[in-house]
Amino acid sequence: MKEKIIAWIREYFEKNGKDCKAVIGISGGKDSSVCAALLVEALGKERVIGVLMPQGVQHDIDVSRAVVDFLGIDSYEVNIGETYNSLVAAVTGSGKVTKEDICANKAFYSNTPARIRMSVLYGISALVGGRVANTCNKSEDYVGYSTKFGDAAGDFSPLSDLLVCEVKALGYELGLPKRFIEKVPEDGLSGKTDEDNMGFTYAVLDRYIQTGEIDDLSVKQKIDAMHAANLHKLLPMPAFKK
Repeated sequence: MKEKIIAWIREYFEKNGKDCKAVIGISGGKDSSVCAALLVEALGKERVIGVLMPQGVQHDIDVSRAVVDFLGIDSYEVNIGETYNSLVAAVTGSGKVTKEDICANKAFYSNTPARIRMSVLYGISALVGGRVANTCNKSEDYVGYSTKFGDAAGDFSPLSDLLVCEVKALGYELGLPKRFIEKVPEDGLSGKTDEDNMGFTYAVLDRYIQTGEIDDLSVKQKIDAMHAANLHKLLPMPAFKK
């Protein structure tokens, strides 16, 4: 699996950006860590740029810094806290929306920072002549646990056909430290883990995607509903044809 993905990345850059750099957001979790390690293997560390994007004070930013240090890649640290706050001030300044409205609206509160981060990645990509890596995996994509035009965006996606269990196995194959691979995924906003927010574990989800087997029918219904409701994130934008 590792060698196939590395070859695929090299082929992508040969066709879509020869000598370009790869730009990747680094959260410190398994997906960005594994993806960054694959990029280093495929392109060399001098062609990989990690971007750390805390929102204000981030309690685990040290893990993100440790990832770029371990891989030996160049990095930028761009705090999006003031940008997000400025946007909130601009929206509430219209007089039609309050801060309470925004805090109560999960679509705005959760997704807007992800879209700001993607703007940062493409801004840096433009400056260095790069291509932006998407770090989503198959498990998250299946239930729509990503932000459209946020972390679901990118120029190429090395992990989108890999389940969480496969991403972790690949991380160990790449020789990444356990702390990066097993870091509990969280959105950094709610204080909850991804699995808490979804209401089921990735192990349950992976098994269901792979085999169709699941023990709790109520969880099956939840997964099926999330999958159906979020398919629009994976499909091309519908376009009218005359």
